[in-house]
Amino acid sequence: MDDDRFGGAVSRELNDVSIELKRVGDLADSVGRSLTNAFRGAILDGKSLKSVLGDVSKAFADIALRAALKPVGMLISGAIESLFTATSPALPVTPFAKGGVVAAPTYFPTARGLGVAGEAGAEAVLPLARGSDGRLGVAGGGSSVNVTFNVTTSDARSFAASEAELSAMLLRAVKRGTRAS
Repeated sequence: MDDDRFGGAVSRELNDVSIELKRVGDLADSVGRSLTNAFRGAILDGKSLKSVLGDVSKAFADIALRAALKPVGMLISGAIESLFTATSPALPVTPFAKGGVVAAPTYFPTARGLGVAGEAGAEAVLPLARGSDGRLGVAGGGSSVNVTFNVTTSDARSFAASEAELSAMLLRAVKRGTRAS
């Protein structure tokens, strides 16, 4: 097992060295191109030595600046890439339009920045809708209501006599239900 770790470490180091050597090679190529362009300009355009050396120093400064800023660019590029990877459709996307449960810390955008849900355990996501009175409430809840009346009578005539009272009770229950939503 130690051999595997050692071999893996050596392989990673060699890969890192290879990347750095390629970077140094790219810098050397840039220096060579800059010197060639400067001397070509001196020969073809009749520039003075001072002008040629100024061009060479500008080219070296540009190369040094690009080399110094490359890690920052790679950091920004990596951050942007991870942001797009995190929002990529290749990852499983769970729609919550009909509600759901967030069981692990999950970050989401808000009007004031970034929010987190599920950080202290499971939390529910509930769809909202405006009622007929304009108030915002949980959508879809209570679409089906069961009302049960138990009527005990001694005969059919007594049951028929209580029909108006039962209708009034049912109407009151429906009105209470529509006020609550």
